Amino acid sequence: MGTVFGGAILSEIDLAAAIEAQKLHDGHVVTIAMDKVEFRHPVHVGDIISVYTERARHGSTSVTVHVEVWAESRRPPHTPIHVTAAQVTMVAVDENGDKMPLSEA
Repeated sequence: MGTVFGGAILSEIDLAAAIEAQKLHDGHVVTIAMDKVEFRHPVHVGDIISVYTERARHGSTSVTVHVEVWAESRRPPHTPIHVTAAQVTMVAVDENGDKMPLSEA
């Protein structure tokens, strides 16, 4: 249909949340939750997507990141449209995968 697979967008959301969480923690972080994601508009093959993050909550072992995805068509009028948003919770883990306190990066 000429649209980007939704799972590819979910992957970008997850990566963006992890990058934001890494600003707080030098070690490993893993996704433990992603709230309801509703695709409001399709992303077409060739569109330019922008992914924005903002730290929503910072706990002792986890951080919740608000992630927004916008798309801009490569064809005029090039107006950015809001595709979707999600709250992603990342938790700090040690090399064994056990939860650990966040360390300041």
